[in-house]
Amino acid sequence: MSKPQAAAKTPQESAQTAAGQPMPMKVDVKIGSIRPEGNIRAYASINLNDCFAIRNVRVVDSSKGLFVAMPSYRAGNEYKDICFPVTKEFREQLNNAVIDAYHQALTQSQSQDQPKAADAPPFDQAPEQHSGMQMAGL
Repeated sequence: MSKPQAAAKTPQESAQTAAGQPMPMKVDVKIGSIRPEGNIRAYASINLNDCFAIRNVRVVDSSKGLFVAMPSYRAGNEYKDICFPVTKEFREQLNNAVIDAYHQALTQSQSQDQPKAADAPPFDQAPEQHSGMQMAGL
């Protein structure tokens, strides 16, 4: 007599909670470079659930606003994405994560470029500076 074997779960089944809802995908985004000029505003790297990495994701500025362009290759006269979100919900989650990371990186880079006004005294209160040499005792 053989013992009944437990049915193996498919990856989709094992990625669901007890309530039957899919578990949320952990999306980590790192903005590699920000470009103030041109249509491509930044390049990003994405890690999904600490298991899958996507490189060369572009943040593109268009007439309709910012959007996320996945890595692609040229096939004849058109470009095809190498990898892409399959569901509408995950596409929105991925796009929001990348755009939010871009805005955060942009804010950080702008704050680093500007001198801090609190560190420098106002012009009229700056310490007096003397030009030339001063000789002690004369």
